[in-house]
Amino acid sequence: MEGEITQSLGAWVLCTVDIQPACLGLYCGKTLLFKNGSTEIYGECGVCPRGQRTNAQKYCQPCTESPELYDWLYLGFMAMLPLVLHWFFIEWYSGKKSSSALFQHITALFECSMAAIITLLVSDPVGVLYIRSCRVLMLSDWYTMLYNPSPDYVTTVHCTHEAVYPLYTIVFIYYAFCLVLMMLLRPLLVKKIACGLGKSDRFKSIYAALYFFPILTVLQAVGGGLLYYAFPYIVLVLSLVTLAVYMSASEIENCYDLLVRKKRLIVLFSHWLLHAYGIISISRVDKLEQDLPLLALVPTPALFYLFTAKFTEPSRILSEGANGH
Repeated sequence: MEGEITQSLGAWVLCTVDIQPACLGLYCGKTLLFKNGSTEIYGECGVCPRGQRTNAQKYCQPCTESPELYDWLYLGFMAMLPLVLHWFFIEWYSGKKSSSALFQHITALFECSMAAIITLLVSDPVGVLYIRSCRVLMLSDWYTMLYNPSPDYVTTVHCTHEAVYPLYTIVFIYYAFCLVLMMLLRPLLVKKIACGLGKSDRFKSIYAALYFFPILTVLQAVGGGLLYYAFPYIVLVLSLVTLAVYMSASEIENCYDLLVRKKRLIVLFSHWLLHAYGIISISRVDKLEQDLPLLALVPTPALFYLFTAKFTEPSRILSEGANGH
């Protein structure tokens, strides 16, 4: 009888331990301190080390998964932002007769490409063009600092860590390398070949980068999670708007106007690539046979513009705007 009572009491204690919460807070976890075979000893509830996140049992587990296609598309979008801004300001300040614009465009592409490669090489695992990551489950994964628990409403348990490792910090590393490479390469190039510009105009595209890099950094720090879910629609909308603005500003009203200059074709194909990028990001190509036909919609905005330009007459609107009417 006494043995049965002891066994029942032990089972009750075991059940009591099992039903107690392993750890408070949405992102607090217990770190593995010692492992010997099947024996695992975990520490107290707290913040997980870098490169780990909590699982359903509130234990810190290493990020060992490979990024999904959507994650790579997000990183590609964040990598394109400084490149597009570089190209915009180079074109804006180089002038129509400047022969240095093409070389500056190529240099900006080289800088961003090298920065992306170096960023991948220094990320874990080091030395390979591959990264390991944690799966993004929800929007709050990007803002773990907002979910630090206060068990007694006085003391806060700080469990802030990168639950989306490394999608959050890798963008900052990339921007840092972009800035360093730009400061090392671009001034020498501009000084050598930008002879058609005045001394005050030669470095304006570089000065512009010194402004937009901090802005991009703050944008990633504050709105990284929102951008992760919204970037496909941002790409699609902005590419449509900029294409329409460019074609109207260039007074393109028919196919001949489009084909008369190579630069216009380059701009058109670039926007088509952005259209395709946005469509692939939205569909995520979950079902290949169903999603790939959507790419046939890529030329639709340009064709629609060409078919309807004769009704809107962009050249007349531009001339009236220039005259102040």
